[in-house]
Amino acid sequence: MTISMYDSFITGHWFSSEAKRVWTDSATLQAWLDVEVALAQAQADLNLIPRAAADRIEACAVAEHFDTLKLAEEIAHSQHPLVPVLHQFEVLCGEPAAGYIHYGATTQNIFDTASALQMRATHGILIDHLNAAISALCGVATEHRDTVMPGRTHGQHALPMTLGFKMAGWIAELDRGRERLQNRLFTSFTASMGGAIGTFAAMGAVGRQVEARMAERLGLQSTGLPMRSSYDRVNDYVSALALLGATSQKIAQDVVFMQRTEIGEAAEAFHMGKVGSSTMAQKRNPSTALLLISLCRMLRGRIPMVLEAMVRMDEGDSSATNVCDTLLPEVAVLAASITETLARLAGGLVVNPGQMKKNLELTNGLIASEAAMMSLTRYMGRHQAHRMLYEAAQRSQSDGVAFRQAIKEHPLWIAETLPDEILTSLEPSMYVGESAALTTAVVERARQRA
Repeated sequence: MTISMYDSFITGHWFSSEAKRVWTDSATLQAWLDVEVALAQAQADLNLIPRAAADRIEACAVAEHFDTLKLAEEIAHSQHPLVPVLHQFEVLCGEPAAGYIHYGATTQNIFDTASALQMRATHGILIDHLNAAISALCGVATEHRDTVMPGRTHGQHALPMTLGFKMAGWIAELDRGRERLQNRLFTSFTASMGGAIGTFAAMGAVGRQVEARMAERLGLQSTGLPMRSSYDRVNDYVSALALLGATSQKIAQDVVFMQRTEIGEAAEAFHMGKVGSSTMAQKRNPSTALLLISLCRMLRGRIPMVLEAMVRMDEGDSSATNVCDTLLPEVAVLAASITETLARLAGGLVVNPGQMKKNLELTNGLIASEAAMMSLTRYMGRHQAHRMLYEAAQRSQSDGVAFRQAIKEHPLWIAETLPDEILTSLEPSMYVGESAALTTAVVERARQRA
């Protein structure tokens, strides 16, 4: 019976297949074995154990050779997650190599270093999809850098802008998230081999060299001070994932808003066979964007538990490591799934410039009030212009009068005509500021970093 959301026939397709493969039981077991191999080879390099033993350990370190059903029974019986694995490994290796497995190490050393390998693999998947998402958004932003649309604050029309500018905000934030993750990866996931409490007591003065050589073999950084009670490094990266999740959710929510029937400015990709409702045949729901929002919520909901598990008793605390050992795979799979879904959403965006133009006209010219104020300051002070336009705007909304008519008929103006510069300022496309230039700059910077 399948109860995992990752493998369910109902929800399994939500999650990155690539990332799930990195965190299967078989892959996790192999990661543990890879760490044991790197440890043994590093120790052989430093003459702590015989080279022949290290080579035998490496030859037998194949997850498929282990009886996982038996491991499950023995782990439950022993209430220890690694000792039964070591027992089977010893049998596979035989004597004398069996006597040199796990030499001077403790379980958390193996688990933490293995999870570093798995997170590095997941990071590669995540970054590939994030690069694809940013690239797709850069393409749409460039195409629509001059496409004028309403800018909104507090759910109301504010000033005109371009779609490119809006998307530049998405791109810049995703680009910062990408850089943040890249900068944190190798300092957050390190090779740790300090032994029972992190003092290198079992290996003595050569212990730090063993850790350094092991780290080099695995392509990781050495932890330096392998305190088992320290988890701030991992939380640094995980917190960066939470920030990326928040950015992704914001983008998805923007798409949901723009796809509303009453807005209609953009929509996610649609194909025949994509169903929005079991009863309402007309529905074209933003299901990809809504899935992305769901994934982001699931990710960010797990982050507080990882942060809380950073607080640990003494020099070792399984009540905290148990939480992280189960949460970290979920966080990793969710994060990779977020960027994969984001890339799919970004790659299929459909823009409706005509609807954007219609929406700009919904307020009878009110969206250009600031532009009009800046023009009117040539004829009166900014404070007087603001007061006059405020009163004209309220009349326009209350009485349904065109904004330009309300300005023209205001007691502070009262004239047959408005100057050309004021009439020009009331055209939304004339007041988008540096929208296009800013879009180009952000796109170029993001492409260079990619």
